[in-house]
Amino acid sequence: MDRLQRNLQSFFHNRWLVFVAAMWMQSWAGIGYLFGSISPVIKSSMGYNQRQIASLGVAKDLGDSVGFLAGTLCEILPLWAALLIGALQNLIGYGLVWLVVTRQVPVLPLWVMCILIFVGNNGETYFNTAALVSCVQNFPKSRGPVVGILKGFAGLSGAILTQLYAMIHIPNHAALIFMVAVGPTMVVMALMFIVRPVAGHRHVRPSDDYSFSFIYSVCLILAAYLLGVMLLEDLIDLSRTVITMFTLILILILLVPIAIPVLLTSSSEDPAATQECLLPENKKGGGSEEQAEVILSEVEDEKPKEVDSLPELERRKRIAQLQARLFQAAAEGAVRVRRKRGPRRGEDFTLLQALIKADFWLLFFSLLLGSGSGLTVIDNLGQMSQSLGYEDTHIFVSMISIWNFLGRIGGGYVSEIIVRNRAYPRPVALAVAQVLMALGHFCFAMAWPRAMYIGTLLIGLGYGAHWSIVPAAASELFGLKNFGALYNFLTVANPAGSVVFSGLIVSGMYDHEAEKQARNRHSSSAFLFGRMLNAASFGEEKTLKCEGAICFFLSSLLMSGFCVVAVILSMILVYRTKLVYASLYGNRESNHAKAVGHGSNAVPHAIDCLFRP
Repeated sequence: MDRLQRNLQSFFHNRWLVFVAAMWMQSWAGIGYLFGSISPVIKSSMGYNQRQIASLGVAKDLGDSVGFLAGTLCEILPLWAALLIGALQNLIGYGLVWLVVTRQVPVLPLWVMCILIFVGNNGETYFNTAALVSCVQNFPKSRGPVVGILKGFAGLSGAILTQLYAMIHIPNHAALIFMVAVGPTMVVMALMFIVRPVAGHRHVRPSDDYSFSFIYSVCLILAAYLLGVMLLEDLIDLSRTVITMFTLILILILLVPIAIPVLLTSSSEDPAATQECLLPENKKGGGSEEQAEVILSEVEDEKPKEVDSLPELERRKRIAQLQARLFQAAAEGAVRVRRKRGPRRGEDFTLLQALIKADFWLLFFSLLLGSGSGLTVIDNLGQMSQSLGYEDTHIFVSMISIWNFLGRIGGGYVSEIIVRNRAYPRPVALAVAQVLMALGHFCFAMAWPRAMYIGTLLIGLGYGAHWSIVPAAASELFGLKNFGALYNFLTVANPAGSVVFSGLIVSGMYDHEAEKQARNRHSSSAFLFGRMLNAASFGEEKTLKCEGAICFFLSSLLMSGFCVVAVILSMILVYRTKLVYASLYGNRESNHAKAVGHGSNAVPHAIDCLFRP
């Protein structure tokens, strides 16, 4: 009985259980990616034009990205309380939207609908913040893969919810809004006491690499399965029984990762033996984390400029030797390390300290241009596919969710290889993702045959990679201590880009082309009479529709140009942070070397001799 109780306690305090629960929660949290599916329902029911739909899209993006309140509450409240607030916001916001669309309550003005969309989607910021903060703290040495997987499941939630909706098969398309209101709320309330920090940095096991490989395998199987199912449903008229069977298999694949915490709990591996390997060398010797940070800053101050021009291996060796001697001398009291005035890149920044750094704004504007243009496609995907003659828009919404998922998984995995194996700045992976997006926007502009499929692939992969690379890079450059506040500020780039790109540029060009086509279809007098008649009944916008490649031609070219500018900003950031990443990852193995030299002459001797030509 005691053994069973210990196993249960170990299971519920296992960091892998938290990670799996966060994955499940995130698979329902990306409700904003379904806006491309629900916006045509709202547009037809409420009689909105494209500019009004774009306003709702901007409200959605603001709700999805303005997470200052969520970040603050996650710091002062238990995470379960913050998750409960987010779940209630989601239920109230989208629940009222569903009531309005189905005419169960009186029609509300556009500005009220924008507020409801904002409130409903803002619940997602609580889910994201709680999941990322808890899991990054539980896996501090694997932040790239963890962020990529969690953000990947958020991006995949659109395809998951679409498949569940296909199984339910309710003729009234407004039922999708009801599912968006109720589904995430129920899942989050069921998991809110599991997703929390559990001192996971003390639970390191040698099998962790295999566990991550297993999670990656499940992710790839899930993405391939969903893609295959979506294509089959688009090409073949499947029976209700087959669709139900496909959905049940999907749920089974989502449940498979729970095997990791179950097996780890039942294994006989002693966690105490693996806790020590995570501790830095200076902590084993009794040093403090703060002292380590100060000494690393001292190295930057003391080493001559010519060290940076040495070959990489030689530079790593000399910096590691100097660090070891500084640690030894400081531990013996032979040297008093002077205090630094403020944090340096790679150390813990507050939000205010980060806001005065050029690197932070380079990262912000690169994210604004890249993710903002991608979000514009996601918000207008229904209208883009309809303008090119596709009747079923759900297939493209589902496909971009899958590519978004793979982009997030792949972005975290590839960028982790870059920084760990090459000690090269993580933003270089961000620049590659933005090149893919520039090509995707160009495909949309050209409107070649099957361009919707190619453009959706490139935009989904590039956009998704942003949300695994940027949070990990921010935590590396500006620290983990205030990661919640830093992350939620960076996410403001999403709605900022959407306001300009979708709310002003794309929607304005779309309505302009739609009006031109309307004038060409009708005589001048009939058109004017129709405008007056429709204006009196508020029905003119309902028939305003653009068809053909011209609808999004110029706007897609502009988005492609913005992505090129984002690539330039990312490469500037790469150039500026080369030495930071070399310091963080380049001498990782060398830092474990034993300290040499001691006494009052240790530091002067190190500074005098190590860098002598």
